Amino acid sequence: MWERFTGAARSVVRDAVAHADRTGSRTVGEPELLLALLDRRDTPAAAVLDGLGAPRPALAADLAADRRRGGLSAADAAALAELGIDVDAVVARVEDAHGVGALAGDPIDGGRRTARRAWTRHRFSPDARAVLERALRIAAGRGDRHIGDEHLLLALTVRSGPAGSVLAGHGVTHDAVVRALGERAVGRAG
Repeated sequence: MWERFTGAARSVVRDAVAHADRTGSRTVGEPELLLALLDRRDTPAAAVLDGLGAPRPALAADLAADRRRGGLSAADAAALAELGIDVDAVVARVEDAHGVGALAGDPIDGGRRTARRAWTRHRFSPDARAVLERALRIAAGRGDRHIGDEHLLLALTVRSGPAGSVLAGHGVTHDAVVRALGERAVGRAG
């Protein structure tokens, strides 16, 4: 599958590992894939995000907030609030007792960095692997011979995970991305 990835898609995967390294996570997940997509410029996915008016800093901030809440999305926090549970208060109490970011994930070596290359100590979560596999299926379904960063973006929008939820919260849905890609194709053909 890797040989079918465009340079931009390969960069997304490599940069997702770098994002995991920066957050101290041993696992590359959907959020890291989305953060790496948000870093892109002059690629099909970047053009779609820009065309949809996706606020990259707000998307990244929403992903960080979800991570700080231990993976609970804003929708999850709102649902718990309806039951009388203030997630932000719970997070604050946990962080008071165990340090900032205590719910954020699995730090590597207690947060210490080692001399080994980042990719040697990371693994892709089942959700991230599912995104990569879904991107392959989407590309094949669209008749594309390659897997580009636009296919990764589409794959993230069809999942209900943290990245898909954050994207949908900003109007970046599967249908909107498909429409934007179609408009790009018509613009290039005309």
